[in-house]
Amino acid sequence: MQVNRRREARARAFAAAQKGGSQMTPDIPATEALARIRDAPADRPFVVAQLGQSLDGRIALASGESRYINGEVALDHLHRLRASVDAVIVGAGTVFADNPRLDVRRAAGSNPARVVIDPRGRLDGDGAWRRDDGTRRILVTRADARPACDMETIALPHVDGAIAPHEIVAALHARGLRRLLIEGGARTVSGFIDAGCVDRLHVLVACMLIGSGKPSLELAPLRRLADARRPQTDIYRLGADDVLFDCALKG
Repeated sequence: MQVNRRREARARAFAAAQKGGSQMTPDIPATEALARIRDAPADRPFVVAQLGQSLDGRIALASGESRYINGEVALDHLHRLRASVDAVIVGAGTVFADNPRLDVRRAAGSNPARVVIDPRGRLDGDGAWRRDDGTRRILVTRADARPACDMETIALPHVDGAIAPHEIVAALHARGLRRLLIEGGARTVSGFIDAGCVDRLHVLVACMLIGSGKPSLELAPLRRLADARRPQTDIYRLGADDVLFDCALKG
């Protein structure tokens, strides 16, 4: 029954798009794309990554300024995305640059566990992610690091200071966190994609040209263009300012 309702909603959205993309209801793509995460198989981890970027693939100016590239409806989608997972994951660099709250204040639902990857033990006791609001907080670091944060910690092996993404996914899954959102930054998202850990990628593209600055993805170089990924992708209009590319990287 639920699948049929989603199909009917998608059919209505397609019919509206045939008459003009601006007539598509933003709630339809949000429901369709997020349902894929909520309905993910329960017998294994399910990882979704997200990036918000400009038309020319930039997530920030050279100065680091990034608020806000995407519009209000895209921000709502991000918060609904958080509400659809068990844990949201960012790297230590994102904590330093943006001090994100990683909650669902713009959407209905429960806050996911907040997970920060800090292989070098750089974080101190500050940061909005550490606030004690009843939400689970987890620091992922390497086994020989001495983190300053006194909270739930996962210490994992490393190679040249980097922790393998599949080790992080497995460790979180073992602790009951199955549906995972890799939210940032670009280096963290790129690392999880390169490692083959991401099931779906949500790219929120703003109708904006920046021209220079920080790129959204920096994946391992290819030898041939024929080796490039061409994921099956559903494309949705989010309000007047953004487009969502919902890409299947697995299955």
